[in-house]
Amino acid sequence: MAHLRRMAAIVLISWLVLPLVPLAIWSFARGWTFPNLLPQNWTLQPWAFALSPQSGVLHSLGLTTGIALAATALSVLLGVPAGRALGQYKFRGKTLIELIILAPIIMPGIAVAMGLQSVFIGLHLNNTVTGVVLVHLIPTLPYMVLVMSGIFAAYDPQVEDQARSLGASPGQVFRHITLPAILPGIIVGAMFTFLVSWSQYILTLVIGGGRVQTLPLLLFQFATSGRNDITGAIGMIYILPGVLILILTARHLTGRSSAITGFGQ
Repeated sequence: MAHLRRMAAIVLISWLVLPLVPLAIWSFARGWTFPNLLPQNWTLQPWAFALSPQSGVLHSLGLTTGIALAATALSVLLGVPAGRALGQYKFRGKTLIELIILAPIIMPGIAVAMGLQSVFIGLHLNNTVTGVVLVHLIPTLPYMVLVMSGIFAAYDPQVEDQARSLGASPGQVFRHITLPAILPGIIVGAMFTFLVSWSQYILTLVIGGGRVQTLPLLLFQFATSGRNDITGAIGMIYILPGVLILILTARHLTGRSSAITGFGQ
């Protein structure tokens, strides 16, 4: 069994890493022509340019990180109570609400962006970082709500009632009972929302109007200009947060909490 798990891990890592190998090679190549299996000349110039102030990569990296963190924080604040309502309560129209929440994921991104553009113009939020953060909630919030609704569907609220009957205040109940139970779900949901916001291109371009220069926009500019070497360097920087987040949060993907259903068994 351990051998099978090890093989599965190797296959999964290979599946994730192998497509990135050409990108990494390009980031150190001074030209790479067919039929050469590897570049004939190697250089650090693409990385030197990508990390220099004139490239704008570092500024776009900080801006993209800030937008993704802000969108994630708002998704958590809105998604946790919404997930609890959908996961623990039955009410009229619940199916319709779930469909509305899923709609931004199902619908094409360009259709959503064009439909929202006039609204954001009317609110004077177009071409602003605030507007980009808010529009990123459209694709990120559904992931948080869906994850938290699954967590709360298996959550036993009687644990909270027992704590309150023993004299715990609402704040103490949340801090010592609810939060530890739902924290793995919040972490996983935040991971998804951060990565979805981080990778947004169309919504950022339409609402940001090209003035909010995030890393996906900058990467696309160099990719379409034919600079494969610089594109490779920026691409490696672009995927780094996703790899780090996956490593740091992997242990929470299978975590369980004592306040989930079956507490005390």
